[in-house]
Amino acid sequence: MPNNARFAEIAALAGDPGRASMLTGLMDGRALTASELARLAGVTAQTASSHLMRMTEAGLLLVEKQGRHRYHRLASPAVAQMIESIMRLAAPAVDSKPVRTGPRDAALRAGRTCYDHLAGHLGVSIADSLIDAGHLELGIDAGEVTANGIHLFESAGINVEALTAKGSRILCRPCLDWSERRPHLAGAIGAALCTHCFDKGWIRRVEGSRAVTVTPNGRRQLRETFGVNLS
Repeated sequence: MPNNARFAEIAALAGDPGRASMLTGLMDGRALTASELARLAGVTAQTASSHLMRMTEAGLLLVEKQGRHRYHRLASPAVAQMIESIMRLAAPAVDSKPVRTGPRDAALRAGRTCYDHLAGHLGVSIADSLIDAGHLELGIDAGEVTANGIHLFESAGINVEALTAKGSRILCRPCLDWSERRPHLAGAIGAALCTHCFDKGWIRRVEGSRAVTVTPNGRRQLRETFGVNLS
């Protein structure tokens, strides 16, 4: 049986216009900083901090740390479903403002290296394709290459067994993307895939930058090998 006090607390939190703007702004799956959410809600940084703390304590949001930054995202699919239901009832009143995130450099946003793995639209697209095809599972803090995924990587020339045998590094984990604000693939398998793409000439570095470009052959091979369609 639902706890009426808990029900009322969550309803009150979601019912505040500023907090509602923050929650609907997170519905695309990205994670945003407090300052980005403050701008989205049209409130001061102090007010935003208070809102975010209350929603985190109530279990509506999760906080992820990436370097010096703290990002906020919806805590679970159940929270997203609740907000989506309210948005349907409230339509067309809800009008989420778009939030621009990440680097201004278009090349960095399109594709770049994040330490030794791929990030940006390129990296997230690869992760999404592998997840959708059942080759990969990514949670908030951990990931797993499925049996089908191991077969796929092995057939592409990436020795997953050798990566696992080294044992000095996690095989698969999510890394929250700076610009996309969704996870790309990190860990030993992410690094191996990045190296593979460079070695095969599928991607090239942009001189003097962390940005990478995808070659015409790379687009074709990523699509045929890993099911990645880059728009």
